[in-house]
Amino acid sequence: MQAESFGRVVRRHAAGLLAVCCVAAAAIGAAAIGTAHAAEVVALGASNTYGKGVNRGEDFPAQLEAMLHGKGLRVSVANAGINGDTTAGMLSRFDSAVDGSTRVLLLQPGGNDARKGVGDQRAGNIGAIMAKASQRRIKVVMVENGMLRGLPHQVDGQHLTPDGYRMLAASLLPRVMGGLRK
Repeated sequence: MQAESFGRVVRRHAAGLLAVCCVAAAAIGAAAIGTAHAAEVVALGASNTYGKGVNRGEDFPAQLEAMLHGKGLRVSVANAGINGDTTAGMLSRFDSAVDGSTRVLLLQPGGNDARKGVGDQRAGNIGAIMAKASQRRIKVVMVENGMLRGLPHQVDGQHLTPDGYRMLAASLLPRVMGGLRK
């Protein structure tokens, strides 16, 4: 009798577990279908891409993503910024930073090449990154240091404040939206 009731309990729990798995699989499938056509933007750069000195979510890639969502675009913006990175580092990370869904690359080469004594490599590395992006039909939006002038900076004078990152994201928004349309 105990074996029989144990078998019934196992079957009942197995049926419940199967139902939960089916519901979860359906939800995951629906989510995948809903995002299958979402474009992806990747921000590749150094500390001003990473958002050095501000909380996660206050960096310009995160604020840009929120602005794109506010325009009704279901777009993911990946932050591939690393504090202190050089253009050689960005070039070496390119293949792991972008994937087949990437349509726009925000490239913020920064000034670390000059600070680290490899400024002569900057132009060649940027050219190589742009060539790789072109081969994959990825639109490149340059985020040069000149775009940071006049924006609110932290006390270090190099990195933007949350407001500065918001202003930078707002200035990039039309160019990114244009890149997503193509």
